[in-house]
Amino acid sequence: QVQLVESGGGLVQAGESLRLSCKSSEAVFNINRMGWFRQNPGPVRVPVNQREKVAQILSGGGKWYPDSTAGRFSISRDGAQNTIYLQMNDLKPEDTGIYYCAASYEWFDTYENWGPGTQVTVSS
Repeated sequence: QVQLVESGGGLVQAGESLRLSCKSSEAVFNINRMGWFRQNPGPVRVPVNQREKVAQILSGGGKWYPDSTAGRFSISRDGAQNTIYLQMNDLKPEDTGIYYCAASYEWFDTYENWGPGTQVTVSS
């Protein structure tokens, strides 16, 4: 079980930047997959396996981004702080949502450990 706590969300204008942090209770370099997901605004919380993955980093350092965030978002990690980060540049209103940090010791299927989330709001 990995405890995760996100921070760094807030309200920004379109074109601005934010950096999210995720503090892990376990060593981030030993976790197979860590990622950032988001749930766009709406009245209903979707199941975790339906959240949009916006960045992922593997234990070996490999990174992945979907087309919607590639070139604007960057995931990184700090082993000394047991923290991963999500640098978000050129933010757009459609990036608004709750951002979740997740971790998995498995290589496939749904991440099993999630943080409570942090709100990011981008105004136009």
